Amino acid sequence: MFVRSFLLSLFFLVIATPLHAATLAEYTFEDPQKAADFREVIDEMRCLVCQNESLAGSNAELAVDLRNEIFDMMTAGQNKDDIIRFMVARYGDFVLYDPPMKPSTYPLWFGPLVLLIIGALVLIRALRKKSVTQETELSNDEQQRLDTLLKQPSDSKDAKK
Repeated sequence: MFVRSFLLSLFFLVIATPLHAATLAEYTFEDPQKAADFREVIDEMRCLVCQNESLAGSNAELAVDLRNEIFDMMTAGQNKDDIIRFMVARYGDFVLYDPPMKPSTYPLWFGPLVLLIIGALVLIRALRKKSVTQETELSNDEQQRLDTLLKQPSDSKDAKK
């Protein structure tokens, strides 16, 4: 079963690789430096639909539109930094895989750490609460009732007789 799923996964990986390459092959530049800048920009930009893929790897409609827009801007003569500034101004710092460290991006940088710390504190508190069980002593009345119940014959023994 494992071998079958591994081979199926490998098959889809092999099939998907040329598809990814084909989507970027349609963007050709006369200058190899512009081509390298184009690939660098679309690798640095996050797909706003997929959020876990770069513009280079996503086939979402918005990613295709953004790649086309970046291509048009580069062929019009804009440089890499101008394009990145334009995209950040239009879509915010979230469009970058590596957003700059500034107050507006602190939640992106420190949010996961804060959530991890909160989760750890809740877990520690729950474990301490569970390990510290409060032992309460029985009152005299409760102890006598317990002794009486323990001395009585159980109903299951009487039912067998």
